[in-house]
Amino acid sequence: MAFSDLFRIKREIIEVGRRMYARGMVAANDGNISVRLGGGLFAVTAAGVSKGFMTPDDIVVVNEEGRRVEGGGKPTSEAKLHLFAYSRRPDVGAICHAHPPYATAFAVSGRELPPNILPEIILTVGGEIPLAPYATPSTEELARSIEEHLGEAGAFLLANHGALTLGGDLTQAYYRLETLEHYAKIAWLALSLGEVKPLPEGELDRLWCISKGMDPSCREPDENGEAAPPGTG
Repeated sequence: MAFSDLFRIKREIIEVGRRMYARGMVAANDGNISVRLGGGLFAVTAAGVSKGFMTPDDIVVVNEEGRRVEGGGKPTSEAKLHLFAYSRRPDVGAICHAHPPYATAFAVSGRELPPNILPEIILTVGGEIPLAPYATPSTEELARSIEEHLGEAGAFLLANHGALTLGGDLTQAYYRLETLEHYAKIAWLALSLGEVKPLPEGELDRLWCISKGMDPSCREPDENGEAAPPGTG
């Protein structure tokens, strides 16, 4: 990768970190961000730095085993979590991990977010947001905690920990984090009013079709194996 490309990616990571910090999704040195560079290399935030005040020197390049190949800092302690997701999802180009208060409140209460109350969560995040079981931060167990739903999810709640979002690029991963927190806040406010009304029957399938760029009336796969939302037909 050309030096100019790496520098641009570092600036994008710095900007996303600044936004996460400004929106209260992280405090002190919380959170971490990564981008797939290609060739088995990844840019990750360094350990022990505030995401609101990073410089290019706070972005480290690591290989698939998490070994540092460029940069003076120590890679984030959550690199295992990021690298595990990348190894299972070749479509993922960037990952954000943070502790947004409303989403994390659901995570620490062991309560999943309602899956069927707001169209935007289907269109932006891609569907249901799994609640991964608790595992000690910075361990291989934490990485494995997301494995069950990793094949399809664009965002996770991490029990007693925080949130994780995946994207084709860093913009998508960050916007999914924003959307997740906004959704969690709306869900919390609706639940405080005592009622959450689900979307009309069949609407989840229609939204799934739209999110995949298909006609809203797409149906079960036929003999040719055409994709369709689960639960239709």
